[in-house]
Amino acid sequence: MNFSHKLDAFEASIFTELLEAKLALRAKGMDTIDLSIGTPDLPPPEHVMRAISEAAMKPENYIYAVKDRPQLLDTVAAWYQRRFAVTLDAKTQIVSLLGSQDGLAHLTMALCDPGDVVLVPDPCYPIFADGPRLNGCDVHYMAQPAENGYVIDFDLIDPELADRAKLMVVSYPNNPVASVAYEGFYEKLVAFAKKHDIAVLHDNAYSDLTFDDYHCGSFLQTPGAMDVGIEFNSLSKTYSMAGARIGFALGNEEMIKRLKSLKSNIDFGCFIPVQLGAEAALNGPQDYVLEMRATYQRRRDILIDGLAEAGWEIKKPKATMFVWAKIPEGYESARAFAYELMEKTGVICVPGTAFGPGGEGHVRMALVQPDEVLAEAVRRIAQSGMIRKDA
Repeated sequence: MNFSHKLDAFEASIFTELLEAKLALRAKGMDTIDLSIGTPDLPPPEHVMRAISEAAMKPENYIYAVKDRPQLLDTVAAWYQRRFAVTLDAKTQIVSLLGSQDGLAHLTMALCDPGDVVLVPDPCYPIFADGPRLNGCDVHYMAQPAENGYVIDFDLIDPELADRAKLMVVSYPNNPVASVAYEGFYEKLVAFAKKHDIAVLHDNAYSDLTFDDYHCGSFLQTPGAMDVGIEFNSLSKTYSMAGARIGFALGNEEMIKRLKSLKSNIDFGCFIPVQLGAEAALNGPQDYVLEMRATYQRRRDILIDGLAEAGWEIKKPKATMFVWAKIPEGYESARAFAYELMEKTGVICVPGTAFGPGGEGHVRMALVQPDEVLAEAVRRIAQSGMIRKDA
């Protein structure tokens, strides 16, 4: 049989490889500590679980949703007004997504033609590049140099390439590098997009997972942002609802209209109990968010402070559930280091190259294990002999 060649460029996911390697180690009797996948290990707020479970017991909620509940859209608009002081028309500037990943995978279907240039950060969350590639787009990377705080440097983007670009994908706080946008960045982004006539997607999935009194804003707060782009936000991280698959696209009316049109032809909307759970999350008490931040900040400090004592200095991120670490001296590649670390200690992290060529020389660790497990990971790494204190 002959099949589409769209997947020919894709190899087995590094996450699949790491899972297979983990299972092989466990079969040999090794206890592993998995810091590879960024899925929240905290339970959602109890009132959210209750709202979903109660709604799931009502037979009338098992029909096709078809479209978003007006109450949900009003709730999201009120949330953005309250959280970011951004005013949105609930009817024309918001659409739900089956998680941000759904939107990222399908956005270029709605906005781009095969062969169109799409600019993505390097390194980046894999779907930023994979979604456009699957839709036949010509993907080009935008550098996020360490000397620029792992934030896109617009001066390094070829102006001729920018003139040909249809869409650019941006995300801060950033997965995988855990960087945040500096003051004035979004003004530069809007000016760049207008100069080169590029649509912008800003993924703001980690807007509420911030530390050390750092507060993240919204791209849509920037004057002119709604003229050029949209923002994705998600409840996966903020309320630990990753498996429920609920997020939102917000902003530019024409882009939202096109995304709505596409989604009306490829899915029948978000499961009604999940929509009701999202309303409960956004309308209910927000003390959970503060507790969630405190938990991840404590985990960050356990991991980074412990590794510093062992001789591995890593800068503390201001946001996200990830730590982006330069590999110790003496290793030729991030992949070689990650696999040796796994073989010697059972601690599993992701080679930076899984997120783009700019990730070489780094690994990403997710703060998705309890305090005592992270402390054990630190102990194993410190005793592995892989870190030199004089490095």
